[in-house]
Amino acid sequence: MSFIRTFQGDIKPEELGVTYSHEHIVCRPPYWMEQENDDLLLDDKEKSKLDVLDFKQLGGQAIVDATAVDYGRDVRAVQEIGIETGVTIIGTAGFNKSFLWDAAIPEHVKQVTGDYPTYAAWIEAKTINELADFVIQEIEVGLEGTNIPGGQVKFGTGYNRITPLEEKTLRAVARAHHETKAPLHSHTEAGTMGLEQMALLKSEGVNLEHISFGHMDRNPDPFYHEKIARSGALLSFDGISKIKYAPESTRIQCILALVEKGYADQILVSGDTARKTYYKHYDYGLGLENILGKWIPRFIEEADQQGFDGKQLIEKFFVQNPARCFTFKK
Repeated sequence: MSFIRTFQGDIKPEELGVTYSHEHIVCRPPYWMEQENDDLLLDDKEKSKLDVLDFKQLGGQAIVDATAVDYGRDVRAVQEIGIETGVTIIGTAGFNKSFLWDAAIPEHVKQVTGDYPTYAAWIEAKTINELADFVIQEIEVGLEGTNIPGGQVKFGTGYNRITPLEEKTLRAVARAHHETKAPLHSHTEAGTMGLEQMALLKSEGVNLEHISFGHMDRNPDPFYHEKIARSGALLSFDGISKIKYAPESTRIQCILALVEKGYADQILVSGDTARKTYYKHYDYGLGLENILGKWIPRFIEEADQQGFDGKQLIEKFFVQNPARCFTFKK
């Protein structure tokens, strides 16, 4: 039996449609709240909803909200946005990365994590299997004690290193994946440590065809990308619209290099839109509409100029590949 688990219930893979595979819709990360970094607080449901409506009006049908427990999810607000707009939402169980874990655990999360002062203290105190049980509960019952289940499991590592606690959560998420068959997603800080993550996942017996590696465009290295693609994993180019990191030409050429080598079925595209200044209706950024409205036409034009079928590739990146990536296979 194959299905995709969403905030609106389980659906068939073919029902998913045009999908952004890595976004953040409403979140208040405890770490950034403590740092008083307002830009990283997506804390207005109605403004976020307006961007989601922009996405829908351009043909968008589904969004993967990649916000894990340690990044300040607002599960009910995001579910409401999905219901009110008609956009399918996939939520995320699991963890992010260790530098966030010195933040205090919010009171509503302590209802499911226990009375630990910080995420680091909680992860340190629990065994790998206990953390896996927490993730399994979030997939099979609901996120943060709700009845709204996650549709993927996530782990993350830092820049050019994997801390002991990050390895612990990676192993926990891998074991939760085996139990639930939920798809896996990896946060790679600036696109680093993907190969090292792969080695750890293999030691846990994970078939890498069930994982997407995030932030691949933050490390625009075609040789590195091919190494990951050879494993069967999906590569998420989820920094679209962020010119401060690289021009779109760099991202497009990295994607087309993979296509030329035969890996078109392993590519996802999204924006990881996680700041007020990225959102149109918070701070007049490019917004969720930019990929569908401007990036896709540009990609098609460049791909066609280089002898590819741009429209066919877009169908793979936004429809076919997400439908396969986010499917539970039981």
